[in-house]
Amino acid sequence: MSAPTLSAVRTLPSFPNVLRIRADESTPKYHPIFSFSDADVILRSNQGTLYRIYSFTLRTTSGFFATMFSLPQPKASSQHPDERFSNRPQPPSEILDVYENDFPLESLLKLMSGLPIPRWSSLDEFEKVLGLAEKWDTPGPISTMRHSLNSKVFLETHALRCFAIARHFGWDAEAKAASTQTLVLDLYDPVHTPIIDRMTSKDFLRLVEFHRRRRNLFRQLLDSPERFAAGNSVPYHCNRCGVTVLDNYPWKEFKHAMFLEMERRPLGDTLGVVIGEAADWPAARACWEAKCPKEDCGGLNYDRIATLRQIRACVALLPSTVEL
Repeated sequence: MSAPTLSAVRTLPSFPNVLRIRADESTPKYHPIFSFSDADVILRSNQGTLYRIYSFTLRTTSGFFATMFSLPQPKASSQHPDERFSNRPQPPSEILDVYENDFPLESLLKLMSGLPIPRWSSLDEFEKVLGLAEKWDTPGPISTMRHSLNSKVFLETHALRCFAIARHFGWDAEAKAASTQTLVLDLYDPVHTPIIDRMTSKDFLRLVEFHRRRRNLFRQLLDSPERFAAGNSVPYHCNRCGVTVLDNYPWKEFKHAMFLEMERRPLGDTLGVVIGEAADWPAARACWEAKCPKEDCGGLNYDRIATLRQIRACVALLPSTVEL
């Protein structure tokens, strides 16, 4: 069977739901930027906007169009004999419906044509254009858009989505940057399920392991007698009287509360603070108020300021990015 020509194709079997070719049926509404009079291809959006663009641009920037234009082309039998050999540009007689809305189509065509685009206003818009860029196999625009994924706004508000996008495209640097921002999240919160479902199990487990490594290392540091002598050394005597062996139950309860907080929010920025929610935990108050029971002593069991400083130092030692 011979390869279908463009004039015979209704829906290209190799590219389902990507484009359809048909004759122009209505009054043309051209996009003001993409209305080149000598262009030889017209694309039509879902809204009916026409984009008149050069096939050379499409062919050299898009693997999809390069493949499509490699198919045998229809002969210009309908042209006047003199027009076939004329140097004047001839208007295309067919329109390609691309089944895309105006925003992603316009943005991608600008990127493919080397035109400037405005700053991304949302990650939703960014993903729509990136999805079309991937569908059309446009490495140039994709590499340009890659840098936008490191946007502070995107990373701080959509860290998990940024990680999923970066891993999908194999962008390790962007994935590591996004993984750091996921430390404010509880990955087991059901609100994140739709995004996690988009990841491969391997990528999700890497992120889970990253959070777990921080939590487990933090617990090891909290249990260190070298870092927290008063709470972890056995036995440890009161610093003031030097007689009473301290009961470290308050410190153990405080450590457990910090471990749970690290599991909920692996960033650890709520720990080791003088003022804040963690400072008002019952376990924290009990720890700082614990005193030597000896009547003529009453010395505090733990140095609050020094202990909080050491807790912050422990958090600073934790791994900051996922391992890929």
